[in-house]
Amino acid sequence: MTLLLLPVALVFLVMGLVALARPPMVLAYFDVHTLPAPMRNEVRAVYGGFGIAIAALLLVAWVSPLWRDGITVTVAVALLGMAAGRLVSWALERALPKWPARFLLLELVMAAMLAAVVW
Repeated sequence: MTLLLLPVALVFLVMGLVALARPPMVLAYFDVHTLPAPMRNEVRAVYGGFGIAIAALLLVAWVSPLWRDGITVTVAVALLGMAAGRLVSWALERALPKWPARFLLLELVMAAMLAAVVW
């Protein structure tokens, strides 16, 4: 079951690397195609640095049984928080566009994968 950590880590790593290298590409999924410097900085920090840090933590969880449960539960809860935010937005906006809906599904699947590692 610990192998389930690796695809989740890979998703976070790819997200992080893309965000660091091409910040506008990240927000293009949300119909934002040009970013001023402060927003590029924000995307690099929130999607880039954070994504790579989470990927690294999941790799630590994969090789370190002592840390595995704590890291895995923490990342799963973070993913569920992201999904919950999308659901709140869906309720308030009365719409969930194609890409946010896909990301909601991805977040739920990855949270379930991590839950399977722990339980």
